[in-house]
Amino acid sequence: MMQAFSDLFAVFWHWISVFDKTKPLIFTQWEFWLFFLAVMLVFSALHRRIAMRNAFLFGISLFFYFKTSGLFWLLLVFSTFTDYGIAFKIHDSTTPWKRKAWLAISLFLNLGALSYFKYAYFFTDAANKIIQPDSPFYVVNWLAVWANQFAPASINPGFSIDSIALPVGVSFFTFQTMSYSIDVYRGQLQPVKNILDFGFYVSFFPQLVAGPIVRASEFIPQIYKPFNLSRADWSYATFLIFNGLAKKLILADYLAVQFVDKVFATPEQFMGLDVVMGLLVYSLQVYADFSGYTDIAIGVALLMGFTLHVNFDSPYKARNVAEFWRRWHISLSSWLKDYLYIPLGGNRKATAGTWIWTFILVGVAAGISGLWWLLALLPLLLGLTYAVSRWKPGIWQGMVTNINMLLTMLIGGLWHGASWNFLVWGGLNGLGMLVYKGWKRISPYEHSRHPLVTAWKVFITFIFISFTRLFFRSGDIKNPNDKWELVESLWQRIWMGQGWEFGHVEAVWSTFGWIWGIFALGMLIHWLPSSWKQGYRSAWGRMPLYAQIPAMVLAIFIFYQFMNAEVQSFIYFQF
Repeated sequence: MMQAFSDLFAVFWHWISVFDKTKPLIFTQWEFWLFFLAVMLVFSALHRRIAMRNAFLFGISLFFYFKTSGLFWLLLVFSTFTDYGIAFKIHDSTTPWKRKAWLAISLFLNLGALSYFKYAYFFTDAANKIIQPDSPFYVVNWLAVWANQFAPASINPGFSIDSIALPVGVSFFTFQTMSYSIDVYRGQLQPVKNILDFGFYVSFFPQLVAGPIVRASEFIPQIYKPFNLSRADWSYATFLIFNGLAKKLILADYLAVQFVDKVFATPEQFMGLDVVMGLLVYSLQVYADFSGYTDIAIGVALLMGFTLHVNFDSPYKARNVAEFWRRWHISLSSWLKDYLYIPLGGNRKATAGTWIWTFILVGVAAGISGLWWLLALLPLLLGLTYAVSRWKPGIWQGMVTNINMLLTMLIGGLWHGASWNFLVWGGLNGLGMLVYKGWKRISPYEHSRHPLVTAWKVFITFIFISFTRLFFRSGDIKNPNDKWELVESLWQRIWMGQGWEFGHVEAVWSTFGWIWGIFALGMLIHWLPSSWKQGYRSAWGRMPLYAQIPAMVLAIFIFYQFMNAEVQSFIYFQF
């Protein structure tokens, strides 16, 4: 019986691997724009019939996701149907415990699927280290031996946890369906009656695979409104699309292929100055890549009459780390605030969730690092916080805020990937926010608006954010040892301080001067006053259509000159 099941599993896995060879539809490919043109032709015939329009967009979004992730579209359908049904159970339950039970089921299913596909390797690695003979938890090793009898690798010897593929955009649509169930539980939203309408909300293809994360309360009311596209909306949408393509092709892809990828691939061939330059340029690359995607997504959605909120607000204008996170990936930052930071207690109190997450993260840290003395800090921390809460309530309030803030940033880092590097990256950003929180109380320049003071704050913040990306950039490497080797190698190149002499600076300038030029141009445009940017957006909107079309054709020609032979995927597809 077991052998038959194993053979069936192997055949099924082989069938998936063959059937899954699909060609993704990416914004920078002409195939996507042919697809979108076909969608708009059908959409134009259906837009007055709202129910048919929504059903069509749901179906075409599933097709889009299938082309991007193959049979993982079934996971999207599963998530859609389960949260659709559970929302009604939550809404119709008359007793609080039933409402909580149904919400718990929703969270379990969503987080369970997310954990399996995204964090299986991470948690398995931590568990394996925890049950090693030198671990204080070795007593539970017999549980692992017993559980391994039922592991997929035991059923099918060809199975490996490394073979678990990550569905594209799983973090984004999982957070959307979770927020929907939570909002229904809180009484802030009525359940969507039509499954096709709800499916359309979950799977809307422009933002499906890399955001922005859309709240049901903001998007669902739009799907029942008649289509309306004004001349101003058309101009704004086309501006965003071409602005996003320029960010992606001229800045992100070009800088990555010509310089950044080379530095991170072979750091031993570069000096400290080159590595620092690579980190700074990578900061612009990742911003241009991600904000470019969301600009295109917002523009494409607007052409169909749907408004998605802006996801970036010139983040490298930030004067401190806290402001940076109010400007960067706004949909995720606000999601973490509303559905994690505030439920943890925010700046008011510590909750059971505060201590549960603290125990989980410290336990994982102890397991992976082998530093078991970290576990001893937990009772010490609990005792200290209790003593402070009784002795100095004011100080306790500040400690609670700091703990909840740091936990939110750590979990936000972990959201980006199943990697110790992402956890460190999130922790560094959290510590940066805490340091600024203390510094602003004593800084004589906190309220200064002098241009030089502002420029210095922006510069320091940008440098800090860029250096934390040392861990972010290495977080997507599969082998954990390779992640740390890369971080160590890059840091050694910087720490050794080589390559700062005039001769090498001159050589770098002569070799990569054009990279510096593109980087400087990108940063200068980014730092332009908002009023200037609004000015040229308005100028584009005032142009007649017979002038806009030739300008778009010229832009496409310029983009083509910067395109690489191999299409570069968007960075946030991996999250």
